[in-house]
Amino acid sequence: MQLDRATGWFHGDGITHCPSPNFNARPQGEQISLLVLHNISLPPANFGGGYVQAFFQNRLDPNAHPYFASIEHLKVSAHLFIERGGAVTQFVSLHDRAWHAGVSCFDGREGCNDFSIGIELEGTDEIPYTDAQYLTLDRLTRHIRKAWPAIAPERIQGHSDIAPQRKTDPGPAFDWVRYRQALQREEG
Repeated sequence: MQLDRATGWFHGDGITHCPSPNFNARPQGEQISLLVLHNISLPPANFGGGYVQAFFQNRLDPNAHPYFASIEHLKVSAHLFIERGGAVTQFVSLHDRAWHAGVSCFDGREGCNDFSIGIELEGTDEIPYTDAQYLTLDRLTRHIRKAWPAIAPERIQGHSDIAPQRKTDPGPAFDWVRYRQALQREEG
């Protein structure tokens, strides 16, 4: 996997591009300085099926599952989505503002979409993530931090950290110790 710094798109084995209409330009002069981790599964606690990709492209069939009728009106996206087997789908260039954080605040700044990159992990708060997901997340993080060094380890947060009254993801099942130790090994 390689990040094309000029375009903000990843390329290589295991990377699929699935452009979402749910993005816009970052504010003029805005610097990317935050990485936000999320989880998603559609329907909840079900994996695979392409529903996340359809959701982020506004193509989710509300008749495919009863839950989908409650979310079909939402216009959301993330930059990257890591499936259970480690495959990556990219929806938005890292240079653009994906609509992943919603009402949010980090380090005294509101509107985290303006200055963050959002990565969705296929999962739930309670189901452990896979080894393949951690390996892929480590690789993506390494490339992202190399391109945007302002994303220091303390500027990698869960959605629950930037929207604590609204969100719980990536949840207790996410092993922050494992992830942060992998980041430290990279720097060592």
